[in-house]
Formats: sequence, structure tokens, C-alpha cells
Amino acid sequence: MIAVRFEGRSLTGGYPLQYPRYLSILRFTPSARRRHGLLFSVVILALILSGCENTELERSDGIRVSWNDYRGQWVLVNYWAEWCAPCLEEIPELNHLDKAPNIAVLGVNFDGIKGPALQELGQRMGIEFTMLGQDPGPEFGWKMPVALPATFVIDPAGKLIETRFGPQTEEDLRTLIGS
Repeated sequence: MIAVRFEGRSLTGGYPLQYPRYLSILRFTPSARRRHGLLFSVVILALILSGCENTELERSDGIRVSWNDYRGQWVLVNYWAEWCAPCLEEIPELNHLDKAPNIAVLGVNFDGIKGPALQELGQRMGIEFTMLGQDPGPEFGWKMPVALPATFVIDPAGKLIETRFGPQTEEDLRTLIGS
């Protein structure tokens, strides 16, 4: 019988390993396990709660409303401007959609007009749906639309499903959301 001898050689070329061997066998006392378990639980709870932030939106009249108030219904966030002719075309359609029990329309002025000036402008343009005093886009990671009018369609679970550009009709939007 022939004996073959293999020489073991490390992948580091014979240099000592970076981590000493004794660190691979960690021994925790029961009290250390409890402390680590408690720390782990606190970290997990913090991560869970950070995902449950309550985003607040400011209406044009200064009243703050919770984004969670819109859960369970379709939300149409519409960007408009006074100088945008197609925006004027779709206002009556959006006003009518906003009266539906399962649809909320939120208007955002593209030019950043706020407060009483925004309320007055909305009144002059015949806007009956809720106007926001601040763009919610950055809060949700949306980019500012590149064309107007722009309508962000959010499903009842709060997920952005589509962004539409140009004037929308009630029929097109109802077809999209299936109502």
C-alpha cells in the first residue's frame, strides 16, 4: 500500500489567518444571551415602527390631514397650474370624481402658490376637490412632473400604480381603477 501525504496549505499563502481561531467559538452566559435578545428585540421593534410613520399633508387652508385617512380609497393627486389650459379642461371631471365615496382627489399647484392666494385661485378656477398647500411628492419619493396636468393614481393600499399626463376624463380614470 502506498501512503500519500497531503500538506495542508492555507489560502493566505501560509500567513496567519485574520481572525484567531478562538473567536469562532463564542460562549455566552445566560445573562449575556438575555441582553443580546433584548437588544435584538428593540432593534426589530424600531425597524417595524419606522415603517409605520404617519405622513401628514397640509391642505390649502392650513389644516393638516393624515395620509392614513385616505387608506381604503383610490387617491388621485393632480398637479395643475393657472396657465395650463388642459388643467382647466379636466377640473369638472376631477370635481365629479371627488364626490365618489371610494375616490379622493388632491390637487397640488405646480407654481407653489400657498395659503389664501391658493384658496382664492382654486375658487376662481372652480376647483371643489381638496387642494394641498404643499407638494406631497418628496415625502413619497415622487419626482416633480415634467408636464401638466399630471395625475398620480394611488391604489387603496397606498401604492402608486400609474402617473398620467394630459387632461383626464372621468371615464378613463374609472376604467383604470375599475369602478
